[in-house]
Amino acid sequence: MAAHAISPRRHFPAKVVCEIAAMRPMLLALLFALGCASPALAQSFAGQLSAAALERTTHSVVYDGRYQVIAYPMGDVAADRGVCADEIIRAYRSLGIDLQKLVHEDMAKSFASYPQLWGLQQPDPNIDHRRVPNLERFFTRHGQTLAVTQDPAQYRPGDLVTWRLGNTLPHIGIVTDLRNADGTRPLIVHNVGQGPKLEDVLFAFPLFGHYRYEGPFGR
Repeated sequence: MAAHAISPRRHFPAKVVCEIAAMRPMLLALLFALGCASPALAQSFAGQLSAAALERTTHSVVYDGRYQVIAYPMGDVAADRGVCADEIIRAYRSLGIDLQKLVHEDMAKSFASYPQLWGLQQPDPNIDHRRVPNLERFFTRHGQTLAVTQDPAQYRPGDLVTWRLGNTLPHIGIVTDLRNADGTRPLIVHNVGQGPKLEDVLFAFPLFGHYRYEGPFGR
C-alpha cells in the first residue's frame, strides 16, 4: 500500500501508527537502498519533511513558550520543552536546515519587512524563529505561498499550515502523508499544548496561511 493511503484509525491501532511514524525515516532509507521504495518517495523533500514531522510525535514535550537565551546558530531550548513553532524548527533541522539562522539573517537584512508586534528594534536570534508570524513572513518571502482553501486535496505532505486559534492566537503545523479515518483529509503534526501530536485538525481551527518551503535552494 502506498504511504499516502495509510489510514491510521481504520487500518492500525494508534500505538502501531506511532511506531510506524518513528521508524519511517529509517525504513525509507533502508527500502530505497534495497531498491524496494520509489526514489521519488525516498528522495522528495516533502516526503522527508513529512517523515521528520511524524518522528517528532515520538518525543515528550512540555509546552513552554518562555523567552530563553539559546545558542546561535543551531540553538534550541531544552529538548523536552517547546511550542508549536519549535516542532517546525526541529523537523527542518533534522533535514539539515536551520531556520533559526535563516530567519535571523533575513530579518537582519530586512527587519522592517517582518511583523512589528513585540516592540523590538532589531532581530533577536533567541526568539524570532519561534514566533509563528515571523515564520509566516519568512515562508512568504522565501518559499511558496499557497491558497488557503477548504479543499483538503490542496494540502500536500510537507506543506505548512497556520491557524488563528480563537481568531487571534497564531498556531502552526506540518501536513503529513497519513490521512484521517475516512481518507478525506491529511493528518497534521502540531503542538497545541500537549506536545507534538498527529491529529485530524486541518479544518479544526480558522485557517490563516498555507506555505511550502524546501530550504534555501528549493524554491
